[in-house]
Amino acid sequence: MYKSGLIIGGVALLIAIGATLLSPVCVPCLAVFLGLAAGYLAGVFAKPLSNREAVKFGAIAGTIAGVGAIIGQMIGAVINFTVVGPEKAADLMRQLGVPLESIAGFEQNYWVGVVISSCCFGILDILLMAGLGTLGGLLWWQISAKGREQPEIV
Repeated sequence: MYKSGLIIGGVALLIAIGATLLSPVCVPCLAVFLGLAAGYLAGVFAKPLSNREAVKFGAIAGTIAGVGAIIGQMIGAVINFTVVGPEKAADLMRQLGVPLESIAGFEQNYWVGVVISSCCFGILDILLMAGLGTLGGLLWWQISAKGREQPEIV
């Protein structure tokens, strides 16, 4: 489970950096697929003996991978607001027809908005990946290991 979490976490880190350069909204969409992959790989690597273990291993792997996504999202946000900055964001807003005179303190609000949105989407990434890691572990069990469950000794 740790191996799959670290593998998918590394992939999530790199993909989250790139996706955050476009928009922080892109990363939770990717988290859906990465969480499933982490959970499924946890089953492949750990070969749990019960459905309960498969679900548990998938959730742990998804959570570990989610940490990679949140770190990647934070790095991408730093790069994004270093490259774009409030000046280019203000230019974009003007091109879209939004009067910036009506927005008091646009520059300060820009920095606060970038930080808060990255934190919120990062938390969402971890939650999504943990939940979908659970589903990935269950999928692995249903596809690959059904019938392997060891009988309980009473």
